[in-house]
Amino acid sequence: MEKILNYINGELVAPEENNWIDNYNPSNGEVYSLIPNSSEKDVEKAYQAAAAAYPSWSNTTIDERSKILSKIASLIEENLEEFVAAESKDNGKPLSLARAVDIPRASSNFQFFANAITQFASESHESVGLNAFNFTLRSAIGVVGCISPWNLPLYLFSWKIAPALAAGNTVVAKPSEVTPMTAYLLSKICNEAGLPKGVLNIVHGLGHTTGQAIVAHEKIKAISFTGGTATGAHIARTAAPMFKKLSLELGGKNPNLIFADCDYDKMLAVTLKSSFANQGQICLCGSRIYVERSIYDKFKSDFIAKVKALKVGHPSDTETNIGALVSKPHLEKVKSYIDIAEQEGGKVLTGGNYVTIDGYENGYYLKPTVIEISNPICRLTQEEIFGPVVTIMPFDTDQEALELANGVRYGLSSTIWTNNLNRTMHLAKHLEAGIVWINTWLMRDLRTPFGGMKDSGVGREGGLEALRFFTEPKNICIKYN
Repeated sequence: MEKILNYINGELVAPEENNWIDNYNPSNGEVYSLIPNSSEKDVEKAYQAAAAAYPSWSNTTIDERSKILSKIASLIEENLEEFVAAESKDNGKPLSLARAVDIPRASSNFQFFANAITQFASESHESVGLNAFNFTLRSAIGVVGCISPWNLPLYLFSWKIAPALAAGNTVVAKPSEVTPMTAYLLSKICNEAGLPKGVLNIVHGLGHTTGQAIVAHEKIKAISFTGGTATGAHIARTAAPMFKKLSLELGGKNPNLIFADCDYDKMLAVTLKSSFANQGQICLCGSRIYVERSIYDKFKSDFIAKVKALKVGHPSDTETNIGALVSKPHLEKVKSYIDIAEQEGGKVLTGGNYVTIDGYENGYYLKPTVIEISNPICRLTQEEIFGPVVTIMPFDTDQEALELANGVRYGLSSTIWTNNLNRTMHLAKHLEAGIVWINTWLMRDLRTPFGGMKDSGVGREGGLEALRFFTEPKNICIKYN
């Protein structure tokens, strides 16, 4: 059985204590590889390699760093099908989705920051009349930690490590132990791309052991984390007393506000996608759907028909719309929410059952589920389910829609479907969300800031925001005669 290895100081190595974790294929429920269960010893080894590499890497020219990141991007593209197959097998998502979105976006992340670092400029200020000049010097932080989730494995892993490396930092990174394979493949191409030894170190293992060792390491100066809100709170409690820089991209429970004056056909098609893309396992999915009452019955009928037409199947099947959920525990967690629908005042309109796929009877499959609710203050609408489950409910006024949208602890993203400009501007301003999409969903420009409000996190990723996070600003003031 294949063993995934840590990537430390430019070499693929087994964990120091030779402990391993089973890695499951969600499509059939079988173990197909082993993952290092890395300890503090492995993290310390990775830190030492990163610390030794830092002086040289931080002083490497921007052009050289840019060339290496660009080369990594190219190598991902050259090995596209290998990465696609690995991502689908590891995560359970359809091959078509990994091929169209996940792996190309990972390559784009490296290419974007390869370009962005060449355009990253500091500020200067002339103090007129005082004969003084101020400028901001931005330097790399040092050794930083990057911890990524299982839902978009390489996509979000690259979203963190690319800007960290571009800015001149060295990195100790941990991908999710649930979906480690594409990070392992990435480590194999780093040397080919010319990345110096120790600049990037990838350590595999569990969150409460390996991840905790990274967060608690007193000399790792910044942590970029994407994952659950509870874990983010724990990281903050651990890191704050050491005054580490923190970027925490956490949970979401995103509203989708649909008004009667929308482009109905476009809305319906995109809402289907925003509800169930990647089996609903995207922090940006619109899991709370609120529809203006005058079109509510029509929407409910049309939406349910489209949901019923979605095919749940093996990720390799070209006709599959909904693949396997990422793990058996996660499948059971998502199903537990469906099971409490009635006691929460909800009614399952379609879906809600496990699915058995011929030849893959032990896979983690679930029918996409729509639940009609009457009480917006229930667990189904307040807690992040993170699966192919959405709730729907009518509203009567713009103000009611706004209150429903803001009536949760999360504030990551939101979607508005309307052609009324005044409504658009009013809602966009008052929605408590880091991202507001108008008549679209998941349209991302990599230059824009990404992150949420309230319990959805701290800080912003993306574009120059990421490069600002991974650098330390210093003001230089010069007085002249």
